[in-house]
Amino acid sequence: MNRQLKGTEKLEGTYLFDLATSAKALRLNRFLHGFTVPASRTQFKENPEAAFERAGLTSEERRMVRDLDWAALMHYGASFFCLEKLARVRGVSNPEMVAGFRGESLEEFLKTRRVPGAR
Repeated sequence: MNRQLKGTEKLEGTYLFDLATSAKALRLNRFLHGFTVPASRTQFKENPEAAFERAGLTSEERRMVRDLDWAALMHYGASFFCLEKLARVRGVSNPEMVAGFRGESLEEFLKTRRVPGAR
């Protein structure tokens, strides 16, 4: 491990995105980034299983995407910017997605914000 990163594993809520994590999540991140292409978004909306198959996603990756398991996706190594693309395709707002990262409902998360009426 890079000595500059020593101890980061002890910081609650910190998930190291290193070379190993990047490599593991590359296939998933490429799939999610593909939502920048309208045809890929359409295929996913119409037949997610075919889109998963075409991308060669593992059963674990498919489950996380299918269930919108935001916390698991983040821990797995999905890029926040790629997760935003998934959220848009599925009609999920950023506050809803971030609440999922934290394991909270949207209402619980919004109580921690100082933005009245945020959604």
